[in-house]
Amino acid sequence: MSTVLSNFKTWKHFLADRVTQAKSIGLTEDTIANLAFEIGSFLDEKVDPKNEEERVLKELWDVGDDEERKTVAKLMVKLVGNT
Repeated sequence: MSTVLSNFKTWKHFLADRVTQAKSIGLTEDTIANLAFEIGSFLDEKVDPKNEEERVLKELWDVGDDEERKTVAKLMVKLVGNT
């Protein structure tokens, strides 16, 4: 996954593909958003940001409470849904 995270465009494309796959198997928007929150939590704890965009997202994640983090996760899903 480190290759995927090294470039923000690549990360967005990877995430967009995963969201499309999730929708194709019938997962709801809420389920996808919850999964995005879990992935965000994992990345926050285990992965050092590889670029400026990821660093900004990490900083936002770190200052947010759980509800705000869920909003960030939903926004990321929405962002890649528009690419």
